[in-house]
Amino acid sequence: MILTIGVAFLVSFIGLIYVAFLKPPSSKICGSPNGPRVSSPRIKLNDGRHLAYKEFGVSKEKAQYKVIVCHGLRSCKDMDLPISQELMEELKLYLVIYDRAGHCESDPYPSRSIKIDTLDIQELADKLELGKKFYVIGFSAGTYPVWGCVKYIPHRLLGAALVVPPVNFWWPSFPSALSQRLFTKLPQSYKRTYWIAYYTPWLMYWWMTQKWFENFNIRRMLCDSDLAIIKRIEEHPKENRCNPIQQGEYECNIRDLLCNFGKWEFDPMELSNPFHDNEGSFHMWQGCEDYVVPMELNRFIAQKLPWIQYHELPDNGHLLVHEAHNLEVILRALLG
Repeated sequence: MILTIGVAFLVSFIGLIYVAFLKPPSSKICGSPNGPRVSSPRIKLNDGRHLAYKEFGVSKEKAQYKVIVCHGLRSCKDMDLPISQELMEELKLYLVIYDRAGHCESDPYPSRSIKIDTLDIQELADKLELGKKFYVIGFSAGTYPVWGCVKYIPHRLLGAALVVPPVNFWWPSFPSALSQRLFTKLPQSYKRTYWIAYYTPWLMYWWMTQKWFENFNIRRMLCDSDLAIIKRIEEHPKENRCNPIQQGEYECNIRDLLCNFGKWEFDPMELSNPFHDNEGSFHMWQGCEDYVVPMELNRFIAQKLPWIQYHELPDNGHLLVHEAHNLEVILRALLG
């Protein structure tokens, strides 16, 4: 009897700990009672979820190039994208930026993964009638769905670009000596965050919300040019900009970290060239002053996959896409 009572007490205690510290709160779904309002166009996916999006440039009917953009961490379809209407008209370019699952006005997905985000892109293209093939660009933490496109839907791609893509230190193809050496150079808070995301993802919500230790603070890793860009953006905020984390920190940012730094479904360095016929191109862009992403590891990926057109931009950091001349160069290279 005493043993039974003790076991019941222990189970109850563990349950209380889980609910109090480890279980993320329920999401505040857009459009639900007491949830954030919906103010943007959205498509309804086959599983019932909604994806919000924003269109730029020329109309789909007049466009020569149709590009789907995946935003980064703590961002959304309202991200600062310094491209003029004149340039988009010159290029005959149509851009669509969508809120990835759980961000801003797109519904969350409880088991978000690289494959799920990839299929969201494919369905977005189909619902918007972008044609059999399209271009895709990912920025920072939003680059993992682009890797997913190469893995799962290469037949739908005309071209793809990764801009300052994060690396997962546990990808099998990295030489252990190289990845370990660069891992040890990271701040302790980064090392703990990456380790928890990979080995104990069930602790991630607690880690990102606890106040005893510093966790993932991206600003401490930004260079001077990055900080200048942030200052400029904050001094000129967009009107009616959506709050990326309005449905909850967990479904937005924490799941992004888990998708990037948790266990992957595949090793990107084992992917095949999606453009065997040379009718498309795959690009990777890296800032030489980027302290968030280890440049040596992206160099290694480009050497391992010679079909990647690898570019390093001197005097640029992690936020290089927020400079108009950089974005123009990236787009012109992708569109050929």
